[in-house]
Amino acid sequence: MTYATTDLSDAHPEAQVAEPIFGDFGGRIAFHGPIKTIKVFEDNALVRATLEKPGEGRVLVVDGGGSTRCALVGGNLGQLAVKNHWAGIVVYGYVRDSEEIAEQDVGVKALGTHPRKSEKGLHSAVEDKVVSFAGVTFKPGAWLYADADGIVVSDAPIHG
Repeated sequence: MTYATTDLSDAHPEAQVAEPIFGDFGGRIAFHGPIKTIKVFEDNALVRATLEKPGEGRVLVVDGGGSTRCALVGGNLGQLAVKNHWAGIVVYGYVRDSEEIAEQDVGVKALGTHPRKSEKGLHSAVEDKVVSFAGVTFKPGAWLYADADGIVVSDAPIHG
């Protein structure tokens, strides 16, 4: 079941709404679930390691610092997300293999596309920390709702 971000925003004005900087790249445009956060910079090793674990319907929020020098998610990671039941991925950064990701049953929002892959071992990364970008504070365990109109974030579920 999907929930319109417009309706959620109207019904819950206290919910955060992300700045409209993200494009849709996954085969699933609308998705929602509890947030899992990671913070990386030009190194997607932790993105892969996280997507290899059971997603349990969660949304992986990747704070990539908005770097324009490489992609953090590609087709192989999209396949992992589908296989391991992640509802979606929001990347404050770039994706590659966009045509492949568009065929996959997972939501993917990112700043855009970039052909260059990330470099492994380049920078350290952290998980399960509060991250902020696009005018929103993303907390592990908070709820994220996404569709073609944007992203809404709430500390507790607001659907149903």
